[in-house]
Amino acid sequence: MYKLKHMRYLLLSLVFVLGLQAPVSARGGEPVDVKEIVLGHMADAYEWHLFSIGGRHVSIPLPVIVRSEVTGQWRCFMSTRIEEAAEEGRDYDGFFFNKDKNGKIYERLADGTVARPWDLSITKSVCQIWIVVLVMLGIFLSCARWYRRHDPRNDVPKGFVGMVEMLVMTINDGLIKDCIGERLYRPYAPYLLTAFFFILITNLLGLLPVFPGGANVTGNINVTFFLAFCTMLAINLFGNKEYWKEIFWPDVPAFLKAYPVAILPVIEMFGILTKPFALMIRLFANMMAGHAIILSFTAIIFIGWSLNAVLGTGLTLLSFVMMLFMNCLEFLVAFIQAYVFTMLSAVFIGLAHPEHHDA
Repeated sequence: MYKLKHMRYLLLSLVFVLGLQAPVSARGGEPVDVKEIVLGHMADAYEWHLFSIGGRHVSIPLPVIVRSEVTGQWRCFMSTRIEEAAEEGRDYDGFFFNKDKNGKIYERLADGTVARPWDLSITKSVCQIWIVVLVMLGIFLSCARWYRRHDPRNDVPKGFVGMVEMLVMTINDGLIKDCIGERLYRPYAPYLLTAFFFILITNLLGLLPVFPGGANVTGNINVTFFLAFCTMLAINLFGNKEYWKEIFWPDVPAFLKAYPVAILPVIEMFGILTKPFALMIRLFANMMAGHAIILSFTAIIFIGWSLNAVLGTGLTLLSFVMMLFMNCLEFLVAFIQAYVFTMLSAVFIGLAHPEHHDA
């Protein structure tokens, strides 16, 4: 409890420091670009921004891995090479960050045109995913070590291990088993539990304003697309014969499934795609909206101080309260979105295993 209190005071101090930075930036005379504040922090990046001192950004450079459209060869270098070249008003071997395309890497060809090369760079979101994987390995290996050293039939886990066991049993027994069925849930439990903890830890780290958090991973539609795609594979690759029968030859009058147009099979085929699409959009939209609202309140601080000190002070206090409220709400949403994604995935998997019934 003592550590939790100090963590709460630390987070409050971080938000307060953010509010104090607003008047300093506003007095610099630079126009407030709300779009850059909101979208810039939510977008992926080739560096990990830490803080700013006197208008100078301090960041962790990340590796850039691209395939040149000119030579056809793969290139690997640090992102600072492109930034240093940009400060000198030139490209780095033809590569540059295109600000009009969300800061993505582009290559300038010999004829003066630009092209988007094959890009396998280690971006901020990729690093955040690796950090989440390391956190998950640390959690599960530490719990496995406790169970290897104790007999769970006689010893009851306490503290952190007990909390993790409670969470796992809640999701496994109260959610996965109930939605899929006691006979069929075991093969799907490892994937669903992994998805739940990955989304939960990613969402929680995304709430941290400093390294190793702050990346908007689940607010990236590419990440939510992959998670939904994995669920779609689990649904359709292992669906039983009755599931496919209900899609292509349901128990309805023949004219609805064969002649002149197979209406119901077409609708059911759309259902195969709409289920993972709903999973993808729900997680992406909810997490992106939460980050956008918090960053918008941050932008209000800068706007207020750019007008006058009185308005800036009032808006800073208002934004401070609203950001504190939204961070607390996002802490709850982090768990809810992980729970909802896992629940819907389990429900869709369970629907892919209907029991045979006579017409």
